[in-house]
Amino acid sequence: METIRDLFEPAALSAWMPALSVGGRVLLILLVAWGLIWLSHRLIRTFRMYVSARAASPDRARRFATLGRVFRYIASVVITLVAGMLILSEFGISIAPILGAAGVVGVAVGFGTQSLIKDYFTGFFLLLEDQVHQGDVIEAGGKGGLVEEVTLRYIRLRDYEGNVHFVPNGLVTTLTNKSREFAQSLIDVGVAYREDVDEALEVMRQVGQEMRASESFGPRILDDIEIVGVENWADSAVTLRCRIKVLPLEQWNVRREYLRRLKRAFDAAGIEIPYPHLTLYAGQAKDGGAPPFRLVTSGPGQRPA
Repeated sequence: METIRDLFEPAALSAWMPALSVGGRVLLILLVAWGLIWLSHRLIRTFRMYVSARAASPDRARRFATLGRVFRYIASVVITLVAGMLILSEFGISIAPILGAAGVVGVAVGFGTQSLIKDYFTGFFLLLEDQVHQGDVIEAGGKGGLVEEVTLRYIRLRDYEGNVHFVPNGLVTTLTNKSREFAQSLIDVGVAYREDVDEALEVMRQVGQEMRASESFGPRILDDIEIVGVENWADSAVTLRCRIKVLPLEQWNVRREYLRRLKRAFDAAGIEIPYPHLTLYAGQAKDGGAPPFRLVTSGPGQRPA
């Protein structure tokens, strides 16, 4: 008991006061830092919701959501660094030598972190120029998929099979965004050489008009179908091309439905969708007496000629 009582003696209290004062200030710094991080996140989230609600398009709303996450991350890093330096100064550790040493070490380590710095710089300009944000479908760094997250360092993509790809921003030299303003559903259709091309094109046009007039797909289509015409003479078919202007990310759904309806329309009109085949001629005698040898290979459900 005497020992405990001695701790509260004026001399003992005066010895403990500096440590208690430092501990109190450190605790205060931690509390203020936590409060600032919470407040900054709350303000950024509130501002993001405010501007998103008044955005002119869903595309701009997704952009604000992406920028909001980046600003929250930056605010957390800055406040944490400042709080850490203040705590070090409270313990009597000079910050200047640390910063100087960090500069010297940074030069040595910089050669090994060039790719990391490139990631951050590229990510900054990707966001600044509004090239990509969450919810887009893109191709970048040799990968493609739905953008789930964009940071200053990487882009997280999920492809159609559910695989997640992390693409460092430094590897993004070319970015293809398939989700901006509108898309074109490009469709190539093959018909047999014996078919009337104009008749087939007219059937394609009618199917496109029916789709635009339908309740389920009409709102997704922005303009009448554009019949491009004959695109190619393939080995076994004449390739006809058309395209449909649609809402972003609807190009694949519209293309599938158009092909489904077009198959039914071609069957009803008796237009043949060709199968691959090959015709071989062995030649004939000079006098023309020997008929040429002919072999025709056919596809499933067909009989050789």
